[in-house]
Amino acid sequence: MPQRVRVPLRVIVGYYADASLPVYVKIAALSRRETGCEAGVAYLAGLLGLGKSTVERALTQLMRPAPGDDIAEVTSYRRTHRGGRGHTAVRRVRVTSRTERGAWVPTRAAEALSPRQLRAYAAIAYATAMGHHLTYADLGSVLRHRSGAKAGQPLDARSVRNILRALEDLGWISVDRRAGYRGRHVYTVHDEPVQPTLTGVAGEGSGGDLGGGSLASKEDHETDSPDAPPPAVLDIRRRRDPVVARGAVEIPTPLPAAFRRPYAGPQLSLAPRIWKVLEPVKVLLARLTPWEAREVAREVGRQLNEGQDPQRVRARLEFRFASTEPVRSPYGWLIKTALVRRGCGHPACESGTVWPTGQPCEICALNRQVAAARAARDDALAARERQIRERPPHTGPARPAAWCACPDCTPAPEMTR
Repeated sequence: MPQRVRVPLRVIVGYYADASLPVYVKIAALSRRETGCEAGVAYLAGLLGLGKSTVERALTQLMRPAPGDDIAEVTSYRRTHRGGRGHTAVRRVRVTSRTERGAWVPTRAAEALSPRQLRAYAAIAYATAMGHHLTYADLGSVLRHRSGAKAGQPLDARSVRNILRALEDLGWISVDRRAGYRGRHVYTVHDEPVQPTLTGVAGEGSGGDLGGGSLASKEDHETDSPDAPPPAVLDIRRRRDPVVARGAVEIPTPLPAAFRRPYAGPQLSLAPRIWKVLEPVKVLLARLTPWEAREVAREVGRQLNEGQDPQRVRARLEFRFASTEPVRSPYGWLIKTALVRRGCGHPACESGTVWPTGQPCEICALNRQVAAARAARDDALAARERQIRERPPHTGPARPAAWCACPDCTPAPEMTR
């Protein structure tokens, strides 16, 4: 069983940077010893594949009180003398209660995944444990932009999809598409990748020997469990001169496709009355997912329960399928176009004709007449306004209005006696 640590939810969804999450996971794993985590910054950076400055910034952020609740996640006790000699600092994570929300994250994931992928993995692990079905928008609100002009804004759906696809290809999660609540994806997290890890020979690369680098002599090199024996040779060192490959480089074989669980939901079965209606478009049903086919069947059942004749809905589908170009999106076309009843509010009206006689609908004809009269009236008013605007201004002497009876104006002829 791989070693796992419990990460508080505030570290996963809080203001902490992406690099703070893998640093927290590794310190939490190393601090299970009685002496605490004694690994230095350079050693942590080598384990996580991050830069020393990145690890230092993450440690600083974890050791400072959060601006929202003034809680520091990591404490550090310095053991270096003024002369520069001594041991590395001892770091410990905050003791959390059982009532505090958190997610279990394997320590191996902190080394194998990038900081942003690890944050997505931890968020999915928490949601899966709580029984929530996440959307791309939910994950985007957790995987926010941490820098730049869009700092603090959620990630778009395309970026979230790329992160999830990478996690699925690496084997850390499995995705059952459209198998959850309201067609949402169902995620399954794995403590280890589901496919075997690729191995290779170090050769002339880094990590073969310890001749060209330097290591701290008083650091804690145990990475996962205090009971595990320390490694014989450390594969982390610092090189001052980069090594460039001179010969041919062998390209490793690509990773196999991610393991996907088969659909474990109930098998789709259509009632005879619904299948009789959908028979003209049965070629499109084969291109639908189980969830989409179930939604189409529910829409047909709703219309039949309202009192519509099955032959009427079947004829509507048959006519529109025959008069439509090749359908690219079967589900969208069936829900938004083919099954929609057009016409007036009369129950027997079907696209301007009465079902099943086929005679013109009188209400639709009256509506067309009213619409034509309104259009003619609007055109006449627009022409009148345009004529008034184009009329030349009056240049003669001003005359009082015939209806004006004020003392300053001349009375109208019909008002004099």
